[in-house]
Amino acid sequence: MLIYFLLVAAILLEVAGTLLLPVTQNFSRIFPTVIMVGCYLGSFFLLTFVIKVLPISIVYATWSGLGVFTVAILGYFLFGQSLSWQAICGLFLIVIGVAIVNVFNNAHS
Repeated sequence: MLIYFLLVAAILLEVAGTLLLPVTQNFSRIFPTVIMVGCYLGSFFLLTFVIKVLPISIVYATWSGLGVFTVAILGYFLFGQSLSWQAICGLFLIVIGVAIVNVFNNAHS
């Protein structure tokens, strides 16, 4: 169970780093840039522990899929970015795909 907590923490750090990208203003603002780099480094650091227990293909699919979903949703709310109904359907398909990958990985482990 701890390993999934670490994976969720890695996803949240990656999402925070990605959301900070526009705030850095092309890396011209030092403080947001340092925090963004720290978030990415922290995310990769946590992933090193996760891939010792779970297959890297499952970890990466989960990390990237849920990261994309979360960034898109938060981008809508925080930055006012638009999401078409097709994009929303695609995002939910990503989440469904991640769930299927994890369920069948656990069933065969």
